[in-house]
Amino acid sequence: MSIEPAMVEAAFLAACRAELDAAKPGNVHRFAPGHSMNAATFEASALAAAPFIAMPGVSVGARIRGATEASWAATGMNTNLGIVLLAAPLAAAAEIAGDLSAKSDARLDTLRRALEAVLADLGPQDARDVFAAIALASPGGLGERASHDVRSAPSIGLVEAMRLAEADDLVARQYANGFREVFEIGVAAIAAADSAGKPSPGLGPALDCFLAFSSRFPDSHIRRKFGPGRAESVRKRMREFAKRLKQESNPDAALALALSFDAELKGEGVNPGTSADLTVASLFAMNLAEAVRW
Repeated sequence: MSIEPAMVEAAFLAACRAELDAAKPGNVHRFAPGHSMNAATFEASALAAAPFIAMPGVSVGARIRGATEASWAATGMNTNLGIVLLAAPLAAAAEIAGDLSAKSDARLDTLRRALEAVLADLGPQDARDVFAAIALASPGGLGERASHDVRSAPSIGLVEAMRLAEADDLVARQYANGFREVFEIGVAAIAAADSAGKPSPGLGPALDCFLAFSSRFPDSHIRRKFGPGRAESVRKRMREFAKRLKQESNPDAALALALSFDAELKGEGVNPGTSADLTVASLFAMNLAEAVRW
């Protein structure tokens, strides 16, 4: 059985909404706005992007460009470029995963194998479309490169371009390594949290996934805006917060702890946006794997 576009769209929107439902310190969520944005802004961009992410038979680059343009038209700002960059290859992989089902009984493994094929098949037009999308969104802290700048026509393939940025950008690294962190860190964190029982409001799998990324990696968005030192400092603070949160058995107290740290980071203008993007991608991968029993 192949996956239907409506199922892909539903899986994408569910992932975006689950991420917004988590009280992610420093990031926008339903419990508190931040950085001149609120949850409704991200909801609007998700609704605008979803049809392009799920568009059947369309190239990865066209999905990314279409979703970015639609999100920009809906909100007038860059709200979900990282999400779109990660979601489009996953959606394309879900479409062909049925063809690979004989290779593995595990649905996530089947999706991952299909994703490898999608990334290997990316062509010059994908690079042109993605460069155009990035230039339109103009993410915070985006500098200029002496060569292969996104504001110029690409002269190399998309995966090769992503490899140039993988040391500094965890989203780019996913293209270079087959979404290793999404599957081995993000999806693993969600699966572990799912087995722990019903989460309380603001807590649960999405928050655990966000903390798995933000406490392990200096956030790429923070790095672009404030430099590697600040990004590493926030990572250490996230690690300590994750430890404190795990020790708190009272859900109300745990949520209060998260919201206090959230206000602290937002007061500093710090937004771990890449960790949130990777959280959506991980949730989306899980949702796609559950959408169809390949």
